[in-house]
Amino acid sequence: FRINKEQSSFHNRLLQHDLEKNYSGRQGNIQWDNMNFGSSSSITFPVLQRTAEEKILNSDRLTLERQKLTVCPVIDGEDHLRLLNFQHNFITRIQNISNLHHLVFLDLYDNQIEEISGVSTLRSLRVLLLGKNRIKKISNLENLKNLDVLDLHGNQIAKIENIGHLSELRVLNLARNLLTVVENLNGLDSLTELNLRHNQVSAIKDVDTLPCLQRLFLSFNNISSFEDILCLADSSSLSDITLDGNPIAQETWYKHTVLHHMMQLRQLDMKRITEEERRMASIAARKEEERKRESHRQTLLKEKKRLTIGNIARQWEIQQNRVALEASLNKDKENEPCQINGSAAYVFPEESRSLDTILSSAVQGLSVLESHLVEVEGDTLGLYGAGALECLDRNWSVQTAGIIATVSFMFIEFDEIVQVLAKLKTKFPNCVHLKFKETNLVALQQFSALAEMHRMEQLTVDPQGNPVVNFTLWKYYVLFRLNHFNLQKINGVKVTENDIVKAERLFGILAYVASSELPHYRMLSLFGESRRKQFHFLLEGKGKKSGVGSEESSDNRRSGGESTARATLNYMTKDFHMEKLEEIKERKAFCQTYVENLVKEAADINMKNESLQKLWPQMFIELVRDAVMEIRNKNSYMKLCLQRITDHKQ
Repeated sequence: FRINKEQSSFHNRLLQHDLEKNYSGRQGNIQWDNMNFGSSSSITFPVLQRTAEEKILNSDRLTLERQKLTVCPVIDGEDHLRLLNFQHNFITRIQNISNLHHLVFLDLYDNQIEEISGVSTLRSLRVLLLGKNRIKKISNLENLKNLDVLDLHGNQIAKIENIGHLSELRVLNLARNLLTVVENLNGLDSLTELNLRHNQVSAIKDVDTLPCLQRLFLSFNNISSFEDILCLADSSSLSDITLDGNPIAQETWYKHTVLHHMMQLRQLDMKRITEEERRMASIAARKEEERKRESHRQTLLKEKKRLTIGNIARQWEIQQNRVALEASLNKDKENEPCQINGSAAYVFPEESRSLDTILSSAVQGLSVLESHLVEVEGDTLGLYGAGALECLDRNWSVQTAGIIATVSFMFIEFDEIVQVLAKLKTKFPNCVHLKFKETNLVALQQFSALAEMHRMEQLTVDPQGNPVVNFTLWKYYVLFRLNHFNLQKINGVKVTENDIVKAERLFGILAYVASSELPHYRMLSLFGESRRKQFHFLLEGKGKKSGVGSEESSDNRRSGGESTARATLNYMTKDFHMEKLEEIKERKAFCQTYVENLVKEAADINMKNESLQKLWPQMFIELVRDAVMEIRNKNSYMKLCLQRITDHKQ
């Protein structure tokens, strides 16, 4: 027989059959007769007749290769045949051999067979070679339980199936087919060699269930990652494997990873593995595992961050909807009931409570995720959600706090941010850039709160969730109010000298009016000791009016201080404003009560005085009369007085 590359591994183990021995040039001893079966299709089968000499020399062997056969001939009187060779013919169907019950070796390589059939009676068959045919499906092998070698290379098979019962099978060749997945190998307990070269395999299953598999050939397939062949690492018997010609073989980690996970291998891609290669593979694989583990950890962190920010954003939206709903309900309560079709329409408390319950349940459903996030990335500290502000109370290391140059606020009410600005400038002394997104910046006055910072070079206010940026002059107000910071950029745009001049012209008079209208005691309450001295200096007329000239502004910018006039443009948070209103209300109530008590006491005194004036003349007469009556009897009066004195002492 002529052996090609795909058959070599099989035929090397079949040399014991000695198929080529004594077969050179013996075809001339075979005679053919034609036999017509008389069917409508007029199929004519050749009948094989061998000479007595040929039967004696090769009693159990018959080779019919290259005979241009299109059908299998009828073989009579050869029931003892054990080896039959039909290589290199044009046979399209296996037939006329069902009577060869002792057949052990059947070779139909390089024919035109489209279906495996006609072999169900060959129960003694050990070797079946059907390579280079047109077979599309593995079938009809149920009775070949003693099969040792099955060669199906070079066909059109797309799926491994119907071979689980071949428990004696040692060699299976499925090279050069159309396989994409290696599966359905359970039951092949004796399989030692599996050839899957030149397919389209991208995933492997069940190989780890083969207890005797030693050699596996997977060259030139579509295997692109180690996960596709991960089950091979669980095979304790596998010693030789080939993966060359696959995308995975182009990776730098390929050899190290394979050797690390398959320590039992002796050969990889037909090359013997040395102990040094194993050692290097173990080191490299360990590093690769660490890298993958770190990459996986980073991926998980990114996904967790994405989910957390999404949850914070939803909670923020629910909170904003709640605030808008409460504002709408309060507004409706202040208005008179409107008439609809002659009847009054009211907002029922039950309706508002039901909607409030819906919002609360939505928040509870989201609470399974984190409600805030604190992230340090490079020199930027990201704070997401109001709970993130609590991080300013932590004990930050000097090194970490020192590198923070940018602080980004997202999904936090600006009024809550204002309350921690003092901590912010203390914790992060090198912070020069503030970012705001979804922080409810709605009024220019809110920017005044940023004057409390130690220093600031950049300010970024995202339009999303900050309606204040819709005001045309908001940047100029920032430049004017935070003039002492000498801002370099606003929303990424460099600040020019013209911008500063324009800001002074637009808002300078505002600061002057504010400082002029404010009482002196209120002005003094806004500043510390150093500011009070400067304020007294202005009152004495030794300086220029605040907010009008530019000299004071220049001096303050050079000294890094805040001008007194600008300081009057301060900002009170809603909570602080409410506290002030409550305090004023309490004071007003106290004063009102105090005055009412004074008026009441004065009225009582006046009433008593008027009553006394009316009753006094009569009372005076009665007093005089009683005195005269008492002293009329001098002795009796003296005794009475002495008795009173004695009783008083006792």
